[in-house]
Amino acid sequence: MPRQTYHAKPGQVPATWRHVDADGKVLGRLATEVATMLMGKHKPEYTPNVLCGDCVIITNAAKVVLTGKKADQKTLRKWSGYPGGLNVRTYADLQENDPSRMVTEAVIRMLPRGRLGRRIQRNLRVFAGTEHTHQAQQPVAAR
Repeated sequence: MPRQTYHAKPGQVPATWRHVDADGKVLGRLATEVATMLMGKHKPEYTPNVLCGDCVIITNAAKVVLTGKKADQKTLRKWSGYPGGLNVRTYADLQENDPSRMVTEAVIRMLPRGRLGRRIQRNLRVFAGTEHTHQAQQPVAAR
């Protein structure tokens, strides 16, 4: 048995498509599961500096649950870079108007920053309803 640590090379670990149903799941717990799948930490071939994660499709983002008073108290802040350009939206407003954005932001903020993190973000697809456009990829239901 070799004593060397295994390091995956780029393109060596095949990516599979996974489908996650967010109906009734808590936002933070859902985001950690999805971020782990996107980074590839659930695979034995995981290498921190190589893209070895899976592609993830999330459906029913509108039915995600926020615990406690987070819907009214938690905010998503975006600053344009100009004076007076701060845009603040509550999660209740996001859940009503743009639920896929709320789930996407929660997952993306759990990914690493930098070039690899931006590349990993491209493997995430979020849909507010039950239908998605990736049937051709034959996604496997995630646990």
